[in-house]
Amino acid sequence: MDLVVFFAVLAGAAMHAGWNALVKTGLDRTTSIFLLALVQGLISLALLPLFAAPLAASWPWIVGSAFLHSGYKIFLIRAYEHGDMSQVYPLARGSAPLIVAVVGVFALGEGITATKFAAVCAIAFGVMLMSSKFGAAQAMPKKALLYALGTAAFTASYTLADGVGARLSGTASGFTLWMFVGDGLLMTLYALAVRGRGLFAAARGNLGSGAAAGALSLGSYWIAIWAFTLAPIALVAALRETSVLFAMLIAVFLLGEKASAQRWFAAALILAGILLMRI
Repeated sequence: MDLVVFFAVLAGAAMHAGWNALVKTGLDRTTSIFLLALVQGLISLALLPLFAAPLAASWPWIVGSAFLHSGYKIFLIRAYEHGDMSQVYPLARGSAPLIVAVVGVFALGEGITATKFAAVCAIAFGVMLMSSKFGAAQAMPKKALLYALGTAAFTASYTLADGVGARLSGTASGFTLWMFVGDGLLMTLYALAVRGRGLFAAARGNLGSGAAAGALSLGSYWIAIWAFTLAPIALVAALRETSVLFAMLIAVFLLGEKASAQRWFAAALILAGILLMRI
């Protein structure tokens, strides 16, 4: 992976941690995620005239990816309804890079050395260890476990779809913007169906933080899709999950939270994965 791409993806991971910190509001998760998707879609719609349209071969991937991104958000909401975030998030996010790596190698023919695969595994297991407790998998409600695994499947699927689609599009930026326009539309329709007309009133008081979070989220994933066109998808996907490391550092050094020995070990594991990726 080129050094510029490497540091750009790390910057995107830091942005990902930043928007997650901004979204900590009193809103229910459906309204929070709707607001995020709406802002992403509106910003993308405004920027469309500035970039070339994607090539025809990529449009099925754009449409499919929009549905996959929305499916990911809906399954994540459902997983949080049935289980704790400390159980759901590490399983949903940490297992996705492993799925992407296996599919990338065997289905897409991406060349990944043993060292790079070890880096992916170190980051993935570090992410899963960061927030989880030993033995938590046994205590996780069955529905939460199923929705968390479904969320991981959606994450891996949209990652692979975006990687393939962006390479076919001729314009990573155009691909990204059109995909987020579609995702924003789909999530708005879903949220309206679930929350009704009171949705916009509930979101109105958090427009400032929602706009900032949406912009950071869009920028973070825009970088990732651009990187997919220049590096193996699995490596980019794993490196992006280092956002949990940045989130921990924000929590400890800016918010004054305490970190357990397990979390510091997980951080060291993620850092080892980052270093392995540069060997």
